[in-house]
Amino acid sequence: LELKRSIFEALGRAAGAEVLLATNTSALSITILAEATAHPERVLGLHFFNPAPIMALVEVVAGERTAAATMAAGRAFAEGLGKTAVACSDSPGFIVNRVNRPFTLEPLRMLAAGEAGIEAIDTAVAGAGYPLGPFAYMDLVGIDVNLAAATAIWHAFADEPRFRPSPIQEGLVAAGSLGRKSGRGFYGYDADGRRGRPKADRTAGASASALAPERIVERVELAIINEAYHAVGEGVAGPADIDLALRLGANHPLGPFERAGQLGLRAVVQGLARLEAAYGERYRVAPALWQIANA
Repeated sequence: LELKRSIFEALGRAAGAEVLLATNTSALSITILAEATAHPERVLGLHFFNPAPIMALVEVVAGERTAAATMAAGRAFAEGLGKTAVACSDSPGFIVNRVNRPFTLEPLRMLAAGEAGIEAIDTAVAGAGYPLGPFAYMDLVGIDVNLAAATAIWHAFADEPRFRPSPIQEGLVAAGSLGRKSGRGFYGYDADGRRGRPKADRTAGASASALAPERIVERVELAIINEAYHAVGEGVAGPADIDLALRLGANHPLGPFERAGQLGLRAVVQGLARLEAAYGERYRVAPALWQIANA
């Protein structure tokens, strides 16, 4: 962060009054970067998703002092590249990296508790229309990369329990088991990168599952829906932009608000209350969801 602040300070001095300064980041605070310049109203975030030539989404991020004209120019720039732009405010993880955090954290908790194995969870989630199960996904992007993002968001939210990274990931990273790129992660991989059997299963057996597939999917989806309502309540983005961002940036079959509409808000609130009673406060209903459901 300090290195990028020094770069932005120098750019701010050298650039003309009409020049906007944008940073491609998934985690750094736009507001803090902008403070290093003389004109923070001309600073914004443009978060491209990896691989950038393929992924359609760009999060256009406003710092606390970013001007509306700067945001409009950032959106036009992204759309000029053929991308789909969604606007959001400067908050840890922006939209996708925050709202989608339960996609990996909840399965890791199930695995740690011995409630379901790696293959059972991945099969259940992929069967619900997601392109990859969470463990195959973490192996693909890199367990170290996923852990770094989870840790950054956890600390940015003052170590909020629902964002607590998994000790399972920490152990794998410490052992050098980083996923496909290291040949071993949650699964094993051959020299050609083909996935084999699970290597990090913490249950009695990789095929064992105390949870039915629909319960596995329910826990993941309800946690994502709840986080989406947290984000809306905090003014990060609107429901339509969050739905679009999760579909394009995380390849979800439906956005969280679309899924909540399918399930019905009463069922969502009742499901979260049941999970909170069983597992604790990380499932507590988001204030914005509670307010809407009881309106």
